[in-house]
Amino acid sequence: MVWTKTKVNLALSLVSFFLGISVADLKVGFYSNTCPQAESIVKKVVSGASLSDPNLPAILLRLHFHDCFVEVQSNFPSLSVLFFRSFNTRFQGCDGSILVDNGAISEKFAFGHEGVRGFEIIEAVKAELEAACPGVVSCADIVALAARDSISLANGPAYEVPTGRRDGRVSNMSLAKDMPDISDSVEILKDKFMQKGLHAKELVLLSAAHTIGTTACFFMTKRLYNFLPGGQPDPTINPVFLPELTTRCPQNGDVNTRIPMDRFSERLFDKQILHNIKDGFAVLQTDAGLYEDVATRRIVNSYLGLLNPLFGSSFESDFVKAIVKMGKIDVKTGSKGEIRRVCSAFN
Repeated sequence: MVWTKTKVNLALSLVSFFLGISVADLKVGFYSNTCPQAESIVKKVVSGASLSDPNLPAILLRLHFHDCFVEVQSNFPSLSVLFFRSFNTRFQGCDGSILVDNGAISEKFAFGHEGVRGFEIIEAVKAELEAACPGVVSCADIVALAARDSISLANGPAYEVPTGRRDGRVSNMSLAKDMPDISDSVEILKDKFMQKGLHAKELVLLSAAHTIGTTACFFMTKRLYNFLPGGQPDPTINPVFLPELTTRCPQNGDVNTRIPMDRFSERLFDKQILHNIKDGFAVLQTDAGLYEDVATRRIVNSYLGLLNPLFGSSFESDFVKAIVKMGKIDVKTGSKGEIRRVCSAFN
């Protein structure tokens, strides 16, 4: 099928329409009457837990991304080429499905969720909320609020989170088989983001969340030792940085060793990661690839100008818009879904 500009615009409009249906009942302060202490309880538990685990902000931020980015399935015969896969639409989205433990098929066990943690923190928050306001606050909202508080703890921007999500009733690892992957090209990543109603700008901004946290050497092996024929490394790695990476992740070494994803400020939420991407100090292959693609390179550069943000977009404000938008991916509201009593099990 040939996609004309008119057809693409129609497809985008339809996607926006369907996404719009799902977010209609989200609002800031959704629990102001039913559980006014909800957000303060989330913040208290997350802040307390981070004292014993300084990596927790990155862990909870990643959990939010993985909860929202489960595969979108639909049956639009034409739109499937551009956005979805079939027309009897079945979406997952930000519904707490990653938290459920329903045996071997649990979504959390999908390869695409490898290394995702923080489940016990969400459960601890849920327990306190159930004691204060039984059956009111969803696990899906707890994940979104915990991510917001995590960013603030890492000296990132403070922002309001629209709430009112309900918890999904499906958790299956097969629905997470098409998560963004460390070996994906930028074109593939752009396509995967487009399927969620997100664009190249959101791809750059949400990738910049790698400014906090660590990754395992497992995800570096190919980039360092088998990127090109003959066992050569990725040539986009800055020559100054390469020995540092190979020392931290030696060939045939412990693949579980963890290294910072942001070489200079791994526990501060800032735009240093974008400077790293530009200068060849990106740790992850997918981050480095953002500077090889014309469209995403332009976006990276837009935040690095000498006069930014005085005359240009603010990275912090644009990141907030991106993560709030991501947090609205096919949420369940109204009578859809449920409010789980515990986050790891359906009611």
